[in-house]
Amino acid sequence: MRQKRIDIQELREMLETRVEEVRDGSPLVITEGGKPVARLVPAAAQVEERLQQLLDSGGASWSGQKLPPAVPRIPIRGTKTIAELLLEDRD
Repeated sequence: MRQKRIDIQELREMLETRVEEVRDGSPLVITEGGKPVARLVPAAAQVEERLQQLLDSGGASWSGQKLPPAVPRIPIRGTKTIAELLLEDRD
């Protein structure tokens, strides 16, 4: 999706209109002297909504399968759990 570019001076003059456009889902690149200085994007209501937008735009893909459980990278010594060790350390 091509982002609209706008000079900071024009943004100052038409702030309410430009914020309305961003609220409707159109990101805006703010420039100063022709160089990008900032980007204004709509605030996401939910993480799920942002993920769905990413999937819909082709920026990510998902097979529908759950990820396998993470395997600890540090070998655990002993039989106590981390919670037990923390409780023991607090005493």
